[in-house]
Order: sequence, then structure tokens, then C-alpha cells
Amino acid sequence: MGKQDSQLDEKIQEWLAWDKNPTTSATIKKLLEEKKFDELSEKLLKRLSFGTAGLRGKMDAGYSAMNDLVIIQTGQGLLKYLEHCDKKLLKGSGIVIGYDGRHNSKRFAELTAAIFLHAGYPVRLFGRVVPTPFVPFAVSKYKTAIGVMVTASHNPKEDNGYKVYGPNSSQIVSPVDKDIQRNILENLVPLATSWDTGILKSTKLLTDPLEETLDGYLNVIKDTILPEHIEYNRKAKVLFTYTAMHGVGYGYVKKVFDLIGVQMVPVEKQKDPHPDFPTVKFPNPEEGKSSLELSFKTANEKNSRVIIANDPDADRMATAEKNEKTGEWKVFTGNELGALLGWWCLYCFKTKYPNEDLKNIYMMSSTVSSMILRSMSQKEGFNFIETLTGFKWMGNKSYELLKQGKKVIFAYEEAIGYCCGTAVLDKDGISAAFQVATLTSFLHFQKKTLSEKLEEIYNEYGYHVSRNSYFICHDGEKIKRIFERIRNISGPNTYPSGILGAKYKINTVRDLTTGYDNTQPDNKAVLPVSKSNQMVTFNFTNGLVCTLRTSGTEPKIKYYTEMCASPDTTDRQAIVATLNEMADGLIEELLQPVQNELIPKSD
Repeated sequence: MGKQDSQLDEKIQEWLAWDKNPTTSATIKKLLEEKKFDELSEKLLKRLSFGTAGLRGKMDAGYSAMNDLVIIQTGQGLLKYLEHCDKKLLKGSGIVIGYDGRHNSKRFAELTAAIFLHAGYPVRLFGRVVPTPFVPFAVSKYKTAIGVMVTASHNPKEDNGYKVYGPNSSQIVSPVDKDIQRNILENLVPLATSWDTGILKSTKLLTDPLEETLDGYLNVIKDTILPEHIEYNRKAKVLFTYTAMHGVGYGYVKKVFDLIGVQMVPVEKQKDPHPDFPTVKFPNPEEGKSSLELSFKTANEKNSRVIIANDPDADRMATAEKNEKTGEWKVFTGNELGALLGWWCLYCFKTKYPNEDLKNIYMMSSTVSSMILRSMSQKEGFNFIETLTGFKWMGNKSYELLKQGKKVIFAYEEAIGYCCGTAVLDKDGISAAFQVATLTSFLHFQKKTLSEKLEEIYNEYGYHVSRNSYFICHDGEKIKRIFERIRNISGPNTYPSGILGAKYKINTVRDLTTGYDNTQPDNKAVLPVSKSNQMVTFNFTNGLVCTLRTSGTEPKIKYYTEMCASPDTTDRQAIVATLNEMADGLIEELLQPVQNELIPKSD
């Protein structure tokens, strides 16, 4: 039950005075009546912090959760930040706001819109649910001061989020998040007008950008695809099974596929937005076969051999292909799709611009993704850049390169996030779906499958095999202890020198939490350092790369391992066996899952 103290009492009274939402207000009143002070402390003495990913958390009462009052405080802070930062841009172009199909998403979007409208600034609020990539696309199209997308992507149904894009149409990076957070904390008192969403019906400052944005997006695809590839799509008549995973993607993917001549059949029970995601345990196609059961069923019934899946806000994309000899389905990993799409984007670029020098062409991937693009770049002559995890880094780097007159044709991260081109400076599951579908049609006329093309890519650039997964841990302090042990494995400031009794030796260590990197002359990391996130990378003498890190949005310890072989190494089984032996050793020796009671990813 706990005790009530003056600080908690002050926060209870403050909440009850400020919160005009009857549901969340009643929750706090009930807890007070039942004297559940520990729960009240959790809800009111902690605050959901605004970071580079914006806000993401459980929908509930209190400052530590997503609710009307926290959204109003966030919107007020965002407004003040923009007024200080670039009031002229805000006055001229305003902001753009989108939302997904989750509980309260539309409500949170409308509250944000009301705050800016009452302050006299133009707002472009999408009239219905949209894919997350439409918001950065609209920021770029209308040159707005900022973009807000209300979504928790593929998180559980209880969650929601508030994602922010800067005027360069990429996700914000520090110190912008800290400046916004400071402004939030300086503007916590909700204005009476902030609750008044009636203004949405009475002001000329509000417009719906949906039709123009959709037309602009479709025009980019029309300009991107080669005319002969539309013919491939129409003549190949490959039937794709598509699932929106109870999200926003279906209607938009349908329009894109109609435009480029692709046939698809939807997974009917997952076609329309549903905030409870009733047919899946996790609404995340990255979970693999467990989230694609209805897709396999639909595809088998309709005699479709390729499945394309978006996550609920359609910024991620997964693909599965049926082996028509065995009847087995292969769900491609994020890295395998990265290899296929990287090859395809390069092929399309060279076909469209046969005389263009590749020295101004760039691809990039995150530090926990496969190094297959690096291997391609070494052979093909384009530039490869490795960034920190997260599309905020790739998006902002792409913007920087574009300003220098360079071309970025592909960027990806292993968590099934792909950016094909630069119309959207973020991951985009809609354009990725169009590219996978067109690649499949192209291969159809070569009598090849996606799996066979992947083998060709590995034969040409070297076999890259990964094993990535995660453990769930809800104890933040325990996670810190695990990583501190790694940093002090045999005494203060000593990292592991090998695993499995030194059978496999480590030759370099990069710790982007502390800033240590022994590949640099001064042992200082070149990539940005974040003390709030755990991330350590080990390079082994035999070529294995392992990264251990925490998730910024979920209670997970993630691990990423990859063996990169040269093209002349043909014993694939031996490479996979070594990878598995080393991954098992790393997990047992460094993470100690049994001792630390870590919960493994469920299959």
C-alpha cells in the first residue's frame, strides 16, 4: 500500500485539478480512495521522458504514461520550442500531424492540433489513419516546421507513442529532444484552450493533406519505377499475399500495387485497422512465423507463393517465400531482405543511369545490421556508410549527403526497416513492398526465386550469415549490472578478451555507452555516444562481429552476431556451425540468461 507523503499529495491534487479526462481522472481518484500510494507514486512521481524517438509508453493515468494530459503538456512544450526555434517557419508552414489506428491515436492527434490552432498556426492534420512514412513525406512536401506521428508502431495494444520529425523531414536527434523536453517541463500547466478540440470544426487554419500527399507519393513511385518493370509486373502475374497486421497499410499498398501492375490478395482478418490486434500475439512481422500464420493460410489457399507484410503503422516490411518443391515457407530475415533490396536498388540505378559514376552514390546500414552492403560497395565502387542503430541517424545522414549533391539509393536496418531512395528520409514499408514485388516479377522472367537470387548475391559478395535475437528483462537495474560486469570482466575497465576458454579471441571492442573504442588511436569512439543506452560491439579475429545492446523503446537486451565470409569460402555449414557455437558462448558467458532470469524470445 505504501505511504502518502507531501510530494505525492501535491502531485495527486495537481493531477485532479489539471486532468479533464473523466477516465484517467477517475483512475487516480479510485487509487486514492483505495490508498494505493505505491501505484500512485509510480504513476505521478515518475514522468515519461521525451527523447529522440519522442514518447512511447503504456496508455494509462499519470505522468508516467500516455494520456490526454501528458499529450497536452507535450504539445504545449513542442509549440514553445518551435516558437523559440523558428517562429517564421511555424507561422508560414505550420505543422503536419498523422495518426495510426490504435486506441486514442486520433484523440492525441486532435489535441496536438488544437494547441497549435489556438495559438494561430496552420495545421495539416490527416483526415484518416496513414502510414508513418506519409508524415515525413508531407513535412518535406509542405516544408513544415515539424511533423508529428501518433503511433507505437508494432508495440503491444496497450501502448501508444508520439514521434517527431524535424524540418529536414528526418527524425529528430539530440540536442533537439532535450530542448523539447525542457520546454515541456516549463509548460506543464494545461491551458483551458488546450482541451478545446472544437476549434478543429471552425478554423480555416486546419487542412487535410491526405489527397495531395497520396498523389505526391504515388507520383514519386511512378517516377521511380522503370517502365519495363511495370510491364514485368503485369505480365508475370505473380499473386502476392498481403497482410496489414491489423494496421493502416492495406488501402495504401493496394493503390501502389494497382499503379505498378501488381496483383495481391489480402489477409482478410488482418486487412483493416483494429486497435486490439485480435489475431496475433504480437503485431510485429519481425516475430516471424508466429505473426504470419494467417498469411500462410491465405497464401496456401490462394496458391500465392510470396507474402508481403507490414507492421501496423506500415513503416516496416517483411517477406516470406514458398519453396514450391517442398511446400515450406521461408521468412526472410531483415538482413537477407537488405541484401536483396540493396542489390535491386543498385541494379535499377545502373539500368536507369548507365553512364553515371558510382563515386557519388551511397548506401548505408546501421551498426547492428549485416555488412553485406559494405561487401557490395568494395566490389561495385559505390560508397558505404555505417551509422548508429536507428533511422534517425540514416535519415539525417542522407539529408546531409543530399545537400552535398550526393545520391543515397538505399539504407536499411536489420529490424525490417528499409528506405529505398530519399523521398522519405525514414523507413518506409510501402515503398519497400513495391520494390520487393517488382523484384519478384523481374526474377520470374529469369526463372528465379527470391531465395535463389539471395544465393547468387552471397556467391558474388561472400556469405554473410547472422543470428540475431533478444531477451526480455523488465529490471532496468539488472540490465545495468549485466553490462557493467561485461566492462569489468576481470578487473576495473577490462573487457573480455575471448570466449569459450579463449578458443575464439576478441581483437577490438567499441563501447558506445562509455565512448571507448580501441580501434582508434586515442581509444575514443568516432560514432556518437549515448550514456542512456547500452551498446557494446566485439570484433573477433575469425571475422565474427557481435553487438549487445538495449532497446530504446522496449524492455529488451538484444544481441546481433554475424560471420562475413569471402566469396571463395564455400563451406556454408562450417560457417553456420561456428556462428552458432560462438553466439551460444557469448550469450552464456556475457549475458548469463539463467542466472539473470532473462526471458528468451518466444518462437
